[in-house]
Amino acid sequence: MHDMTVGKPSKLIIQFMIPMFLGNVFQQFYNVADSIVAGQFLGVQALAAIGSTGSLMFFVTGWMNGMSSGFAILVSQWFGAKKYDRMRHYVAMSVHLSIILSVLMTAGFLAANVPILRLMNFSEDIMPDVTAYMGIIYAGLIVTAAYNALAAFLRALGDSRSPLYFLIISAAINVVLDIVFIVYGGMGVDGCAYATVIAQAISALLCFIYIVKRYPILHLKKEDFRISFQSWGRLLALGIPMALQFSITAIGTIIVQGAVNVYGEIYMAGFAAAGKLQNIIATVFSAFGATIATYVGQNRGAGKLDRVKQGVHCTQIMIIVYSVFAMILVLAAGKYMMWMFVSPSETEVIDVAVMYFHTVFWCYPFLGSIFLYRNTLQGLGYGLVPMLGGVFELIARAGIVLLVAGRTSFVGVCLSDPAAWLFALIPLVPYYIYTMRKWKKA
Repeated sequence: MHDMTVGKPSKLIIQFMIPMFLGNVFQQFYNVADSIVAGQFLGVQALAAIGSTGSLMFFVTGWMNGMSSGFAILVSQWFGAKKYDRMRHYVAMSVHLSIILSVLMTAGFLAANVPILRLMNFSEDIMPDVTAYMGIIYAGLIVTAAYNALAAFLRALGDSRSPLYFLIISAAINVVLDIVFIVYGGMGVDGCAYATVIAQAISALLCFIYIVKRYPILHLKKEDFRISFQSWGRLLALGIPMALQFSITAIGTIIVQGAVNVYGEIYMAGFAAAGKLQNIIATVFSAFGATIATYVGQNRGAGKLDRVKQGVHCTQIMIIVYSVFAMILVLAAGKYMMWMFVSPSETEVIDVAVMYFHTVFWCYPFLGSIFLYRNTLQGLGYGLVPMLGGVFELIARAGIVLLVAGRTSFVGVCLSDPAAWLFALIPLVPYYIYTMRKWKKA
């Protein structure tokens, strides 16, 4: 456990953030590994099939991640307040809701699999591969939900290291299974999907065993599971806005992916690979966001709002410094990093990725700030405005796509990301300033 209500904020945030960052990298590595193995051993068409599902994967897993993160805010607040009975009650209620939601999502997405993919303009050539891949992912959503919930509980108590270790193990297993199923088993993209689900199941199991053995404070009793609709309501009041925030953002990326698909498989493969690399770069921003949510949640529970402001200030500085590094990295090495996904001879695919990086790199400081202010407000217990930031993001992406898709070059579609990042900050920053002034007066 890690009490973040005492000590130097910058030191606490960095110590918590680094394992979160590494954990995010390995979680990203599931889909990245699938894309690498598919691109190297099955070809550009397989890379296009798996890589172009990234936005849809983000929609599905983002909803689960948002729900579990929202549930964990109440857990962290009661942990910060040192009221452990209430904390365990909310853990148990979170388990109820996670199971119910994962079952409903599995049934719904399996039924809507093909219609969703047709709306995204997938060609008939790769439709069978994409349908098979996503169908297997949907069938395994229960293990995705299990890992997200268990890892969120650990992070709410200040433990960001343990989920990292389990992810490292399962990511390694995912790579091994990818190679075994595809290279030696002769499977297609469905082999990548099976490898992902099995690896996630292992990480969830390891998390559960660790909690049972090492965290008596999280040992639940029968009375903890007594259903309270009032508690369900409080959890959903935080979880749904966070899940919608992820999902609204994902809907925007799905719209963009649908526009990219019109340009053909070369653009699909290049855009998908560039997106995977950018997601890895953005894991630092995501780690800062998850860290500040826990930090703010604990200090909000302890009534230390002055420490909230200190933590946000130092995190903003760190995000700007990292953004400059990331900008230089993609400009100097983006072309060469693409070699992970395709052979250097696939120059057209690489050129598409480089074109994307050159269009969006300058906006990384704004992307990082979204994670900071969105998660700060969520840690304070506000869910509506962070979701509104996602709505602004969606409007910007959809607007750009409607204006340029099919009418201008591929660069026009790429501009949807910078526009979305800038628009998302419009409600977030002013409301954070308003909230801190209100707390100061109170």
